[in-house]
Amino acid sequence: MGEIGIKDVAARAGVSVSTVSNALNRPELVSSAAAHRVAEAITHLGYVPNTAARQLRAGRSNAIGMAVLNITNPFFADVVLGAEEEAERAGYSIIVGNSYDSEERESRHLDLFERQRMDGILIAPVRTPTAMLERFRQREVPVVLVDRADKEGIFPSVSLDDVTGGTMATEHLLQGGSRHIAFIGGPLTVDQMRERFEGCRSTVEAAGARFTFIETTTLNPQLGRDIGDRIATLPPAERPDGIFAANDHVALGVLQSLIRHGVSVPGEIAIIGYDDIDFAAAAVVPLTSIRQPAIEMGAHAARLLLQELKAVPPSNVQTRFEPLLVPRQSTRH
Repeated sequence: MGEIGIKDVAARAGVSVSTVSNALNRPELVSSAAAHRVAEAITHLGYVPNTAARQLRAGRSNAIGMAVLNITNPFFADVVLGAEEEAERAGYSIIVGNSYDSEERESRHLDLFERQRMDGILIAPVRTPTAMLERFRQREVPVVLVDRADKEGIFPSVSLDDVTGGTMATEHLLQGGSRHIAFIGGPLTVDQMRERFEGCRSTVEAAGARFTFIETTTLNPQLGRDIGDRIATLPPAERPDGIFAANDHVALGVLQSLIRHGVSVPGEIAIIGYDDIDFAAAAVVPLTSIRQPAIEMGAHAARLLLQELKAVPPSNVQTRFEPLLVPRQSTRH
């Protein structure tokens, strides 16, 4: 079968060509029923709206699509920075899509990258790799996973050893004298969260200490403040004396709340975060954190993608970076 066109979509959906065009470009003019039929036809046929066909037919777009979980998190901002610097040296631009931890938003970004014929895709996926990524691979558009290992070994990836990171953070709290450690993070459907949780829990259990899990559906400073308020109002005997937060945003929120309630950090409760963002060192009580080499991770992911764009045989190399403990005044050491 030749290249799928807009007429094929119209025939499959049982609508006119103009209706398909409106559904793609001016959806407010199309009924929801017609839009649904068009969407189903596009999915069934694998049609790619050729938005930039005329200028791309003779070559590449010199653009890379990059979808990240949350660009407001300084970790992902640095990942993007590293990727941009590497890509620009090779003559490529990076178009960034912010998923905000939403699979629906991520899917829209990937759809856009496909329509715009991005030369390659860098993605920090919300969940496991999607069928859309497989479509890119089948079209010989290289994909590299960022901050997520591909356990199936299909896509190259760049990630951090988060089990080691979770273990390292927890051992530090235990060595400082904590005997009741709370892990704050989630959801555990996210690989990074689950690995940090597993590293923490197994280390606490091996030490014979007490473990508390405070599961979250997102990670931001306000969430940390709310959790800190709840912990501060517990009787001292029921409070954890060590807190491992799955990112620095949450850790800083907890820290702010505990100080406001007059709880001594680290005297009564030691706190460690994850990512080592710039704000960690500038906190009222400088925050101990697990550092991820974010810029290096982004740059390495871009290099892997550029290698495949240069017609180097596709690889499924899985690169794991190692975390680093950065001790500061929020923990006992």
